[in-house]
Amino acid sequence: MLTDAQIWVSPELLAEYRQVPTELEAAAKITREQTTALVSGIAAFVSEANLCYPKQHLLISRDPEDNMVLECCFASRADVLITGDADLLEISRTSLRASGLRRLRILRPRSYVR
Repeated sequence: MLTDAQIWVSPELLAEYRQVPTELEAAAKITREQTTALVSGIAAFVSEANLCYPKQHLLISRDPEDNMVLECCFASRADVLITGDADLLEISRTSLRASGLRRLRILRPRSYVR
């Protein structure tokens, strides 16, 4: 059984959520209909989210753009990050601890549901 979870986003993540669907459509990676569905899904997701304002800059992920996700986790004191992003999933517990994210567990969606 799933426990209550809180969703947290930062202004930087919200900006990316606004930008990515149109970039994908412009690159012909998704159709207009898929863009509309994606934007609707994102809107539903963030409508229930809490907003945090990260002040700590982290350099943990091998993909520098993913650090904004970790900064949001730090600011919101997250216990769990649910993602399918390989760069985030590869981060070691040692790296997380060294960056002040001692409690954070990074899980695939399927692992979280289990």
